[in-house]
Amino acid sequence: MPKIQFKKEHIVTSVVAVIIDDDEQVLLTRRSIAPFLGQWVMPGGKIDLGEPILKALHREVMEEVGLEVEVVGLIDVFEHLTPGLDNNHFVILYYRCRPLYCDIRHNPDEVHEARWVPRSELPGYDMPEGTRFILGKVFPELCSCEV
Repeated sequence: MPKIQFKKEHIVTSVVAVIIDDDEQVLLTRRSIAPFLGQWVMPGGKIDLGEPILKALHREVMEEVGLEVEVVGLIDVFEHLTPGLDNNHFVILYYRCRPLYCDIRHNPDEVHEARWVPRSELPGYDMPEGTRFILGKVFPELCSCEV
């Protein structure tokens, strides 16, 4: 069996904010950059070397959607291997968050659009399997498979 060659010599550690308001709407962003170009995901990104995890979470949310959030707790840790030429190895920490306010100011350099999506409408969105899996931990009706 051939050994997989990865793009980087280290694991990329990332944080993602699963931001849910008091009406059980989830903030989704449609990506304008890889990975997951054009798909709906939650705000997040890479943790910089030496940056505390929660500081990275707050920074990424502010950079992508211009929100301040309260971190409620860790939902799960998810591992993702990017197929193809990119061959990146990600470990992603997903945190449930509550918005301190709901006015979105998305960053068009990273996000085509951002919107609050009611829980009942989440199944109709094109999202990566990992995103659906994590949302299924919060809203069990969304989890249709194991990842």
